[in-house]
Amino acid sequence: MSGTWHGGAAAVVTLTFDVDAEAPVLAHGRRFAGHASTMSHQAYGPDVGVPRILDLLDDTGVPATFFVPGWVAERRPGLARSIVDRGHEVAHHSYGHRPPTTMTPEEERADFERALAVFDAQNVPILGHRAANWQASWLTPTLVAEHGLRYDSSLMGDDRPYHVETPAGRLVELPVHWSLDDWEQYAFLPEPRVGAVIESPRKVLEMWQDELDAMRHYRCLFNLTNHPFLSGRPSRALALRRLIEFARARGDVRFSRCDDLARAADADPSLASRRLAPPEPDGYPGG
Repeated sequence: MSGTWHGGAAAVVTLTFDVDAEAPVLAHGRRFAGHASTMSHQAYGPDVGVPRILDLLDDTGVPATFFVPGWVAERRPGLARSIVDRGHEVAHHSYGHRPPTTMTPEEERADFERALAVFDAQNVPILGHRAANWQASWLTPTLVAEHGLRYDSSLMGDDRPYHVETPAGRLVELPVHWSLDDWEQYAFLPEPRVGAVIESPRKVLEMWQDELDAMRHYRCLFNLTNHPFLSGRPSRALALRRLIEFARARGDVRFSRCDDLARAADADPSLASRRLAPPEPDGYPGG
């Protein structure tokens, strides 16, 4: 495929980590704050998983992007800055990890701006956004553009970067997909029910290796989403290291932070451009 966003690589890999901590569980109900085991399960992410992953990235020399909810950054004041100081990007991931599709437009705007205020107070630059649970509303891309961010990474309309046209201007979309998310592979809690299966890291590694090879064939964006409370666990962290080694051995794969890739994509005149609008339901059967 023509264009320059990939820098000549067969595929570009963005390793991304959603540092959700307790937020996605509390989004199911504040009462879960009283569940000590569940809260400790989630706290493992920033307390153990993030340091382990940062060391892994240092060892392999790979840059990454960490999507952090404002609530998490606020309660762990040194966390976001420590990621930036290690050479990685921190990006916006809502304030309280409440999906935009569950909020009114006014609530979504307030949540979005509250998270920005946290990062501004901590002197952490923010250029990108990812919606909680990837449940963006039709307003979400407009908010991203309106507040001067360069890119979003919540939508699934392609497997290469593309431009999204919004009433507030154009932004770059770095698309995601459930098949490149460790939540679908490893997440399990008895309550709230956020997942019900714990796969072998060998199986997950094989699946991601196959996907990367296919994306090399089609020159795609391999936008991998991991959660430190899941992929920070020992066997999964080692599987991630093996994936990095696998990609490096191919010799034609480039690793990038999301902000750097979005910058390259924004300058690529061949990038597809799409104006987002909900489908017209008139005539569709059902309620």
